[in-house]
Amino acid sequence: MRRGAVLAALLLLTLTGCSTGPSLETQGEVTAPPGDSHHLTVGSAGFTESDLLAQMYALLLDHAGYSTTLLTVSNRELYEPALESGQIDVVPEYAATFADWLNAKANGADAPPVGSPDLDATMKALRRLATPRGLTVLPPGRAVDQNAFAVSRAYADKHHLRTLSDLGRSGLPVRLAAGDECVQRPYCEPGLKKVYGIDITAVDPKGVGTTQAKRAVQNGQDQMVLTTTTDATLDQFGLVILADDKHLQNADYVVPVVNRSRAGGERTTKALDRLNKVLTTADLAAMNQQVDSWRRLPEDVARTYLEDKGLLKK
Repeated sequence: MRRGAVLAALLLLTLTGCSTGPSLETQGEVTAPPGDSHHLTVGSAGFTESDLLAQMYALLLDHAGYSTTLLTVSNRELYEPALESGQIDVVPEYAATFADWLNAKANGADAPPVGSPDLDATMKALRRLATPRGLTVLPPGRAVDQNAFAVSRAYADKHHLRTLSDLGRSGLPVRLAAGDECVQRPYCEPGLKKVYGIDITAVDPKGVGTTQAKRAVQNGQDQMVLTTTTDATLDQFGLVILADDKHLQNADYVVPVVNRSRAGGERTTKALDRLNKVLTTADLAAMNQQVDSWRRLPEDVARTYLEDKGLLKK
């Protein structure tokens, strides 16, 4: 973190207990015009990809004439209320995941999910839930961090597998390395069986994209692992992702979310949209690798990327 972010984090943890943005009684009255504060606080959720996105947001906003501070708060239960209250002004989020989170917050944990593989429908639901809370969801970019399923390259080559449909048609028995929840989540074992006809014989509870899970597929103990589309370590384990050609996974595209009263103006949107137009899923995976495997600093990786893309001067 930089520029006083540590002190800001301590202040945030003190204040979020009593500051939660628009109340349920006044959510429908959030009609203030978009604001354009000179100083903006950019939030990060504390994992590599979120840190990289937050750094790029801050650098682009600095370039657009803002003064920025970075703040890391790893718990969405803390940073989302802080976003509503204006203690945080901008955060990188994931469309379907954030839509479902806001839906559960508004309608209860048992509310039917509103995130789906359909990006337009997901964005519509997300904006419907975010607007009454004083939040503006900016346009999504090209990058998406979805659940993904990977097999060993040798296994894929041997059985001519490129997609999950290929695996379903093969009739091969598959032991899947994933989290415990995979046996119930519709995007995991039930969806793989129903949508693709894959013969999941067992779920090996080694976690989502963990080293242990990937090694289990590498050594043949398991045949497939649940990971993400921006996993930067798959090559190290000789793994390849099978394409989700029937769109089982939700539309978790990267979206900037801003506090409307402080950062809802056109200048913020234009600054961040410059990144949306160039950043791809493969770009994110490559940057994650530079931080996680090459031990480069997120700010250095972010700056180099923006300079290489012509978004910042070298």
